Amino acid sequence: GFLPLQGHVVRNWKVRWFVLLQDKLLYYKIEGGKKEPTPKGRILLDGCTITCPCLEYENRPLLIKLKTKTNTDYFLECCSREERDSWALDITGAIHAGHPVQVQELHRMKNSFKLLENISLHNIVERMYDSSTGIKLTRNLDQGSRYKETFTGSALVDWLISNSFAVSRFEAVTLASMLMDENFIRPVGVRSTEATRSSDPSEKFLDDSTALYMFAETSKKNTSSKEEVHFNISELSGTIVKQGFLVKQGHKRKNWKVRKFVLRADPAFLHYYDPTKEDNKPVGGFSLRGCLVSALEDNGVPAGVKGNVQGNLFKIITKNDIHYYIQASSKAERVQWIEAIKPLT
Repeated sequence: GFLPLQGHVVRNWKVRWFVLLQDKLLYYKIEGGKKEPTPKGRILLDGCTITCPCLEYENRPLLIKLKTKTNTDYFLECCSREERDSWALDITGAIHAGHPVQVQELHRMKNSFKLLENISLHNIVERMYDSSTGIKLTRNLDQGSRYKETFTGSALVDWLISNSFAVSRFEAVTLASMLMDENFIRPVGVRSTEATRSSDPSEKFLDDSTALYMFAETSKKNTSSKEEVHFNISELSGTIVKQGFLVKQGHKRKNWKVRKFVLRADPAFLHYYDPTKEDNKPVGGFSLRGCLVSALEDNGVPAGVKGNVQGNLFKIITKNDIHYYIQASSKAERVQWIEAIKPLT
């Protein structure tokens, strides 16, 4: 599948097509909507160590870090926590293929770190923001630095338990760690920031009255410039139904670029992002009301499509008659996207 990868010489991000084999992870360039036949590079998994979640980049909370036995670091970014955990599990399985006990332990840890099906992280954050029943924000001092609108780790644990999101402090710490992994909250100050470097997921968030945290959105407001917002806030407020990497044909140059697509409902919008950019702002998007979506035949190149594409194409026509040509990585993925989009049109 597609994953953004940080370069080694120029520290920018490029989207590559990754293929996991038993002893190595291959990655390929995509040119003109088609995977090149020869790998661009390979990551040898023998002696590799994996860090997941990796919180070394504040704007990229869904990273996997691989360190080879020659001490080369690779940073791979995923679209969602579920995708990240799935890749991490499969890569760890390949690394420890000869050590089944370690693979079983990883499965156990992953299953113990699952979010209950009836709990939504978005719902928790909305409740946390509530002016009357949400978590109380205060000014705090940490080693001479003063922070506004923060809360302590122990205060969040208390709040999660009192609002019935967790029944024990261990569960609440696990839930708070998930909120941090998904970039809903972030650590501030030395104590909580240093804890994020722990390799143990249960120790990344601290149930401590001296560990400080804040909403990630608050942090962005405090540090962002006066750059104009190009998208209405309301269209980005819908519930995320589906997200993933797809290849999209440009409107002007007709070239193909990998984009991160996010499908939202209430209101129904499809936005796409450039995964190589540091900011998390859409580069395009449109309302799905009145749209038509359909699969395109794989035999030959359909009218309106440029380049030697690999197939698995589908087309969305907006009510303003704008045509979007999008390529999925497989027929199954194409079906999943079409089935997710259709009810929202």
